[in-house]
Amino acid sequence: MSVAHVDDEEAAEVGDVEKALPSGDFYTGQWCNGWPHGNGKYLWTDGCMYVGEWFKGKTTGKGKFCWPSGATYEGEFKHGFMDGKGTYTGFSGETYKGTWVMNLKQGEGTISFVNGDYYEGEWRRGFQEGYGRYHWKNGNQYIGQWKKGLINGNGTMIWSNGNRYDGFWEDGFPKGNGTYKWPDGSFFVGIWSKDGKDQNGTYYPSDSPTEKFDWDPQQVFLEDLKDCKICGGEKVSIWPSEKMPNWFAISKEKDGKQRRRSDGSLSGFSMSSDFNGGSVSFGSEGTTRHGDGSVRRLHLEDSVARGSSLQLKKPPTRRQGQTISRGHKNFELMLNLQLGIRHSVGRPGPALSLDLKTSAFDPREKFWTRFPPEGSKHTPPHPSSEFKWKDYCPLVFRTLRKLFDIDAADYMLSICGDDALRELSSPGKSGSFFYLTNDDKYMIKTMKKAEVKVLIRMLPAYYNHVRSFKDTLVTKFFGLHCVKLTGSTQKKVRFVVMGNLFCTDTAIHRRFDLKGSFQGRTTAKPEAEIDSTTTLKDLDLNYIFRLQKLWFKEFCSQVDRDCDFLENERIMDYSLLIGLHFREVSTPHTSGVSSPTGNGDCENGEAPRLSEDSNDQLVINSTRQSPVSLGINMAARAEKTVRKNDCQVVGEPTGVMYDVILFFGIIDILQDYDISKKLEHAYKSMQYDPTSISAVDPKLYSKRFRDFIFKVFIEDT
Repeated sequence: MSVAHVDDEEAAEVGDVEKALPSGDFYTGQWCNGWPHGNGKYLWTDGCMYVGEWFKGKTTGKGKFCWPSGATYEGEFKHGFMDGKGTYTGFSGETYKGTWVMNLKQGEGTISFVNGDYYEGEWRRGFQEGYGRYHWKNGNQYIGQWKKGLINGNGTMIWSNGNRYDGFWEDGFPKGNGTYKWPDGSFFVGIWSKDGKDQNGTYYPSDSPTEKFDWDPQQVFLEDLKDCKICGGEKVSIWPSEKMPNWFAISKEKDGKQRRRSDGSLSGFSMSSDFNGGSVSFGSEGTTRHGDGSVRRLHLEDSVARGSSLQLKKPPTRRQGQTISRGHKNFELMLNLQLGIRHSVGRPGPALSLDLKTSAFDPREKFWTRFPPEGSKHTPPHPSSEFKWKDYCPLVFRTLRKLFDIDAADYMLSICGDDALRELSSPGKSGSFFYLTNDDKYMIKTMKKAEVKVLIRMLPAYYNHVRSFKDTLVTKFFGLHCVKLTGSTQKKVRFVVMGNLFCTDTAIHRRFDLKGSFQGRTTAKPEAEIDSTTTLKDLDLNYIFRLQKLWFKEFCSQVDRDCDFLENERIMDYSLLIGLHFREVSTPHTSGVSSPTGNGDCENGEAPRLSEDSNDQLVINSTRQSPVSLGINMAARAEKTVRKNDCQVVGEPTGVMYDVILFFGIIDILQDYDISKKLEHAYKSMQYDPTSISAVDPKLYSKRFRDFIFKVFIEDT
């Protein structure tokens, strides 16, 4: 047993332990700084059991989870989720073996159903999707395309009697062009439809004396497919991530005294304590995604003890931004922000429903809270100067966080936890400052009053849009707030909390910000200073991106939907932010071409320069399993291009290909076409081609943006 000191008052237990929890659960295994960490076994009172690896209180690594019903999962876990390669065996004997992402079947996998059927092929979000083969117990089989668990696309059905259908399907039935064949060589070719009125075709007999003149194509729908039902499979009673123990609530009560480390982060402050030193449940945003149905209580304390030889954190790496530690000009602002968000998210509220009333979006729906240094009935004492805190449309943003599957506890820990925020080195062109959370999950941007008005004005349409289209590429907003400093300055700082598009373990080697305009759209930095943190622009782009057919169709559809939404809201000046990760930097798909080494022409095979850190990260992350969705962690091919003159919108392809991982999304969606933009358009139109400048009417902007993006992204043939 070793002891690591936490400040001067606390000690962290390290070693093998046996712990009987107040709930009746039992844990035995390795323990470190108040968490299961290492190998351990956890028994729940309802009969569930986990045996395997832990990381800071969550099942991460290889392990086995057993349900009381007899069902088991054995394989890889990540942050409490079944994630990676693993095998699930149901209580009835059904077995799935393959890859998982956040409890859902994703990637390649094989499932054997209890009724004797089996499927092998591709999965997406828990359903058969992509290319796969389904074999029925009676000998029938289907080989071809799937979508959301149904036969959909081009495929072949072969019956045990030798009959077969080759052609297109929709929602489990033949639809469109197709051919039905018999073993004797005769066949029927035509247009298929479940509605007999829309079906037509021609029957071709074989040389056999037996002919099927009385055969009706509708027999395929009425008889042949009757025994070809897709098995739905077993339902999991409860996911392992929902059973994760409530370590915060289990930990011992602190005295409520607030301490701050030298880097500016708070220590010893209980998010679940009320602001008079008492204790109340933390349940403002409902039960958490990783919890067991009970509410969490969060204590912020040093995750690595001072003076301890045990280091749980990864070695420091070069990261964007400057840590806001004591002495930084925005140190107090960061304290105010953290205290305000704790108050907003931790405040009890009504049960959430996705169907919001119109009143929730009212611009007058905002609330002020005073934070005196000595504390008040509803706020804790703090070392900062007195300030006021404003929440805009809090119910809407709480519901948005639920809609985006943001865990309330994790949200607070990311923004208000042990680690201070990081300020990006320079403000954006608009003058706004950007801050990143230490885990890179969230970006906080200061806002002008006009931008706040735009966001509140478009909030109802934004909410309906992101609710309707879960794969939307537009920025995800999680909170809108204001800090008002008291005293002589009376300064107001408005800011919005957003999702960080590049929150990933995968190294981002190149960044592009694309608007589809060209006036001034180039990076002023000399080529020697361009690195992986530099954001390049339209005229710097020297790639086109080839997406797989299904992804390309989904991409085009979503860009159209998002642009229609922004055009209807009179928004312009937005851009597509792209992050590019080279999967194999040493072997582009052209012989004699060197590895990516620069940003120059393709004549010498140059592509982005990769630092030693980037190359190390490339190797480290090449085997990791990460969630894949539109714009997130998407495999693609990047083809090098070259512009032969300044008039070219997109350069000419060179044939030099790289396997890449793409991250992209539509950002800066809060600029409406106001009077200042109209004046800017009028002024610049006298100097430059009006179609080349950024400030144009939203309808023209949307068309130009789409035209450009659909030249940069093409289908991979």
